[in-house]
Amino acid sequence: MEKQASGHWVQVTSGTFNEASMMQSILINEGIEAVLKDDFMGSIAPYLASPGGAGSVKVMVQEEHYQRALEVVEDVEKSRRL
Repeated sequence: MEKQASGHWVQVTSGTFNEASMMQSILINEGIEAVLKDDFMGSIAPYLASPGGAGSVKVMVQEEHYQRALEVVEDVEKSRRL
């Protein structure tokens, strides 16, 4: 799952497998490379991947794309609340 790249991978958001997969797709459509971390454990045993099992699947982006990715995530979260 982890890809080799020149930069470091940082977490931009987290959620259930479905939420994280959707956000990964949105980020990729925006031209931002994104990968899922803990997607296997977060699906079968979320309480082992994250305390309480909440936000067990992490969406990771390269550090240099973090700010833009965060803007995209915030826009998506705002639109979901409307």
